[in-house]
Amino acid sequence: VQLQASGGGLVQAGGFLRLSCASSRLTFSRYTMGWFRQAPGKEREFVAAIKRGGGTTYPAGSVKGRFTISRDNAKNTVYLQMNSLKPEDTAVYYCAAASRPIIVSVLADDSKYDYWGQGTLVTVSS
Repeated sequence: VQLQASGGGLVQAGGFLRLSCASSRLTFSRYTMGWFRQAPGKEREFVAAIKRGGGTTYPAGSVKGRFTISRDNAKNTVYLQMNSLKPEDTAVYYCAAASRPIIVSVLADDSKYDYWGQGTLVTVSS
């Protein structure tokens, strides 16, 4: 497994969680990093991405203003801070890494990412 996601759990609506994604094999500074999620019975969807330098982030419209992606290249770790969680945020969350540059318009295309973590489950109760 190239990426390890952690930090999921059960939280009440309105609460918060911070997910982490780390790797002992990949040098994160070389990759665009993304978070995706898949709810039961639904297709995987884009959540957020962050370019290699870390200065620009791209959250999906459904999480903008609530979720923040960040990275610490020195620690080889990417984070997803999730605030004001809603029941509809319930899903398995996956981190992903892209070795080639991705233009903004296709950051949400999961086929652009080369490496994936095993997923961490987030459950938001109402």
